[in-house]
Amino acid sequence: MKGRDEIAQALAASGYIADADLATAISLMQLLRRPLLLEGEAGVGKTEVAKALAKVHATELIRLQCYEGLDQSSALYEWNYQRQLLAIQAHRGSDSIEDQVFSEKYLLERPLLAAIRRPQAPVLLIDEIDRADDEFEAFLLELLSDFQVSIPELGTVPAVTIPHVVLTSNGTRELSDALRRRCLYHYVDYPDVDRETRIILARVTGASPSLSLQIARMVEGVRKEELRKVPGVAETLDWAAALVGLDIRDLHDAPETVHETLACLLKTREDRARVTPEVTQRLLGRVA
Repeated sequence: MKGRDEIAQALAASGYIADADLATAISLMQLLRRPLLLEGEAGVGKTEVAKALAKVHATELIRLQCYEGLDQSSALYEWNYQRQLLAIQAHRGSDSIEDQVFSEKYLLERPLLAAIRRPQAPVLLIDEIDRADDEFEAFLLELLSDFQVSIPELGTVPAVTIPHVVLTSNGTRELSDALRRRCLYHYVDYPDVDRETRIILARVTGASPSLSLQIARMVEGVRKEELRKVPGVAETLDWAAALVGLDIRDLHDAPETVHETLACLLKTREDRARVTPEVTQRLLGRVA
């Protein structure tokens, strides 16, 4: 068990700059061995938390990307029907062939089953759980409660190790109370200027402290505009990398380039039209 400060330092060493509340949530997650539900807007860095945790623990990251219509077979296991059919044809007439084809040899692990059968506890990322159906969410409760799954042909499969479970949600639908009760919770917000500056410095090679601070302040201003899609941290890093690649050392020295490269931040036609050169100039005037 690591304390909040140790967690924050370990995450920073892996390239993720966490605030104190997130570091505390991860510390409690490890102490209580409970799943951690991260909720927040798209692009604020929820998925990156799981990736950083895998680096911190020097373990495998197993990712289940959720989507509408996701079912148990896609998330848990499937039988290798092609190999089963070939085995049945090869052993036609054998009384024991049915038992043989429903064995480990023909089982295809999907993310959930793989996560509980690793000898070293992996990080299990259940990404965008809000995109899955209510039925899949209900199925997930058994795994998160008992860390075991039921396979009719093989029986109950208990966990070899308990994975570090991170669930993310963009808030597109309300999650059930039952799921929330099984998880610790943290809301991931857009970073403040200081933390975003540190993120840029940690992730963008060649970005100076002064330029990183200017970029963070400019992005803060852009986010306050009435946009259809507010830029996330990933967009900030893209923009910072573009400016460094163009050898921009001070935003005030290249206002036209600043405006032109806002394509890295603004991802809809409406937002591009709304942030005119005049708006860019106004925002740039507030950047020290």
